[in-house]
Amino acid sequence: MPKLTRIYTRTGDEGTTGLVGGGRIKKSDLRIAAYGTLDELSSAIGMARAALRSAPRKLRRAARLDAWLAWTQDSLFALGSELATPRKVRRRGAAPIDANDVRALERAIDEAQRDLPALVNFIHPGGCAPGAALHFARTICRRAERLLVALIDRDGPDSADALRYLNRLSDALFVWARWINDALGVPEHIWNQSSRPPEAEG
Repeated sequence: MPKLTRIYTRTGDEGTTGLVGGGRIKKSDLRIAAYGTLDELSSAIGMARAALRSAPRKLRRAARLDAWLAWTQDSLFALGSELATPRKVRRRGAAPIDANDVRALERAIDEAQRDLPALVNFIHPGGCAPGAALHFARTICRRAERLLVALIDRDGPDSADALRYLNRLSDALFVWARWINDALGVPEHIWNQSSRPPEAEG
């Protein structure tokens, strides 16, 4: 990790950015969009973690969820770093995401699902503050997944485990949102196909 002595460098003023290990590309490049969206996703998860601080101190589920989210942020940072590194300078056998990480997410999903009632209808994003933030993170995760698919289509095969990880992470974020809403006693907003606008007042 290089020591950051100055935040602004002026090197990106012309619309390019540097890759890890050298080289510059346009900030509009698909690769930048992909790892930039991972950063956006991590920021949304950070908002969920901040919101978790208001949960009761003794709520085991909140502490457990925060531990999963902390690990997720570390994983996303490592994956973003890999995407920001040209393949020719990447270290062989050093993929930051592997099948073990995918299995870990599946274990997290199964763990949370055991505490939840079966889902028999569509639900809207929302609930308590951390739950709503996790729903928001889920939509960003889906966008990151789409961008990674597009990047693979353009540049050829990359880490298949990374793609599986993002696919599983979006499922985990959905379940985690339900899990914390349930723990805090906030009911889910069920989709109502017969919904009507409120009557006019007065």
